[in-house]
Amino acid sequence: MVFIKAFRALNTSEIKRLHVEKRLSEVVIHNKIVYLSGQLADNLNGDIKCQTKENLDSVDQFLADAGTDKSKIIVGMNAVWDESVVPGCTSARAT
Repeated sequence: MVFIKAFRALNTSEIKRLHVEKRLSEVVIHNKIVYLSGQLADNLNGDIKCQTKENLDSVDQFLADAGTDKSKIIVGMNAVWDESVVPGCTSARAT
């Protein structure tokens, strides 16, 4: 019952969607948090460097469309990452 009350209290006008497609929205903004859909390279013939650049360029564009940038996510991500790593046992990582 609590979930239903909380759900009803949510005003859908508080949710902003950008780049809305038939099946998904590329960007959803709620409560000042920006959510992005998974990003895949369009150029499947490109090498890993080309595809990674294409993905990160898409992320940059979607964040800009949402009025933000990566400077606000990396710090938060690193803080959580650092808490999860066993000292002396860090893994390979791309970000």
